[in-house]
Amino acid sequence: MSEIRMTGEIRTDYDCEAIGMPAERWGEAVFKIKDEEIVLEVSVEDSVIVAIMVGEDTTWKGTLEGLKQLLRGQIKTRD
Repeated sequence: MSEIRMTGEIRTDYDCEAIGMPAERWGEAVFKIKDEEIVLEVSVEDSVIVAIMVGEDTTWKGTLEGLKQLLRGQIKTRD
């Protein structure tokens, strides 16, 4: 049997909730706004890798620690 290495949750302001979705290797949340998509993907295969995609051509992918550093303003993104 596979090992559950992470679980996913999603909540909305309509009091809708999905909790405890098990994953062994990766999980993805997709938010659709008109013609745009915002995708958050988390992989736990080797180390924790996070990818954020907005539309077709805007992507950030890196380690969990790298994302924390980016949000703290400790590292800069590539232009």
